Amino acid sequence: MTESRPKVVVHPPDVQGGRRVRADGEILGRALNPRDLLEFLRRAGLDPDNVRLDDPLLIEWRGGGPAVWSPDTGQE
Repeated sequence: MTESRPKVVVHPPDVQGGRRVRADGEILGRALNPRDLLEFLRRAGLDPDNVRLDDPLLIEWRGGGPAVWSPDTGQE
C-alpha cells in the first residue's frame, strides 16, 4: 500500500493559540485545536480516522507537539 501522504507542518501557537498548518508547502489554515487540524488533513485528502497526530513521518510539529495549543504551553 503506497498512499501519497503530504508532509504536514504545524507551526508554533500564535498569541491567540492558533497554529498555522501547511501541507506540501500550501497553507491549509489556522487550527485552534486537534479537531481543526484533523479537518484540514481531511480536506488535504487524508482519512482522519487513520491519522496519528504523533506520527513524525506525517507531521512536523514546531513549537510544541499535539498537546500544545496556546503560546504559554509551548514556550519556556
